[in-house]
Amino acid sequence: MSIPLTPSSPAPEIVCVGETMALITPVGAALTTAETATIGLAGAESNVTAGLALSGHRAAWASRLGDDPLGDRIASELSRRGVELWVERDTDAPTGVMFKDPGADGSSVYYYRRGSAASAMEPGFLSTAHLAGVRIVHTTGITPALSDTCLRMVDQLFVDARTAGAAVSFDVNDRRPLWSREHAAATLARLADAADITFVGRDEAERIWGTVTPDEIRAFLPNCPLLVVKDGDVGATAFAGDDEPVFVPAPRVDVVEPVGAGDAFASGFLAATLEERPLHERLSAGHAAAARVLVTHADMPPVD
Repeated sequence: MSIPLTPSSPAPEIVCVGETMALITPVGAALTTAETATIGLAGAESNVTAGLALSGHRAAWASRLGDDPLGDRIASELSRRGVELWVERDTDAPTGVMFKDPGADGSSVYYYRRGSAASAMEPGFLSTAHLAGVRIVHTTGITPALSDTCLRMVDQLFVDARTAGAAVSFDVNDRRPLWSREHAAATLARLADAADITFVGRDEAERIWGTVTPDEIRAFLPNCPLLVVKDGDVGATAFAGDDEPVFVPAPRVDVVEPVGAGDAFASGFLAATLEERPLHERLSAGHAAAARVLVTHADMPPVD
């Protein structure tokens, strides 16, 4: 049984669609020995939404949560950050959970999201009527990897968003544990080339498609009107139509933890896009937003 979402009116500027999970992180030890842990949240699309809200834009996060305490906790935290919630609550399926297991060589993650409320999103979850007045609809390559119904939902979302007059933004965001490399490579290439704005990391493009340079990625994705290739601490390159590419180097920061930086970059770039700023300013805004996250342990920038 579901408690349906109730979109706000008038419409927000941007809607970000995807799963957010409860994040369990042990304190001071690995999962095998830790006696205490913290509870947070983890979700690429909600990270982007929170960044947009922090920048002063009306941004909604659309998803499904279990009708449970973890779902309440996620909804409460995002609301505190100024995010508008377009959330359907599921009285049968649970909120997904992710465990982080810190180690000397970095952290491992363990997902408990199969059968989650969000994995039951299906075509029509957001209809054209829901999206009327929205300027940008954003999602990532994580969402179609959750289930067959989520993949079909994303395909329909691209159609319905455009019918409603919104641009489609897509961050490749490949997650290896969620699906096979072959399925991911084909599906992500199709969606990335079909979006109006696509974000992709140079390293992940090399991993899944074998493309090494930004120019090779552009040749592989020729139909996307605005392609943004992120290359870590080197910088980011934007390809807009047949214009000359625009490159902006990344600022130098003392990195504490890289998790969440890509989502922050997308939020900064999309905020500047909503403000109709030039491409080089959009890239600079993306770098600035990413830098604010890189210097913290959090996936989202602080609001206090």
